Amino acid sequence: MTHPLIPQIIDLATPIAADLGLELVGAVFQTNQSPPVLRLDIRNLNSDTGLEDCEQMSKAVEASLDATNIIPDAYVLEVSSPGISRQLTTDREFISFKGFTVIVTTSELFQGKTEFKGKLVNRDETFVHLNLKGRAIAIPRLLVTKVLLMEA
Repeated sequence: MTHPLIPQIIDLATPIAADLGLELVGAVFQTNQSPPVLRLDIRNLNSDTGLEDCEQMSKAVEASLDATNIIPDAYVLEVSSPGISRQLTTDREFISFKGFTVIVTTSELFQGKTEFKGKLVNRDETFVHLNLKGRAIAIPRLLVTKVLLMEA
């Protein structure tokens, strides 16, 4: 269950990330720890996400959170990269992970299914192309809601 403060935190952190050339890809507030831990996952939109990106985001978000007092009690802020298991969104990611196994989810039935697992061939303006056990398939991009990279 998502913590009730997460929407406010996302609203605060998203523009901060954008100003830094980053994307906020996730937020979790773990209140079962003492002190509670707020974890923000970020991704650099132009290059690999590095320690410097995490440090910049941490300082900027911490200052804004302290100024707005959204979290009134003590907490620990962790800013990190979501790692390799993630949603593919940018052209760069689709090129980098060509040949990797992905799961493509569609918004409605396509060829009788809403989920396809296969090797990523490429993505163009109109389709996401997969190799499903030797069979080529082109899924219309208009139907694609998510492309997730499978963990090794």
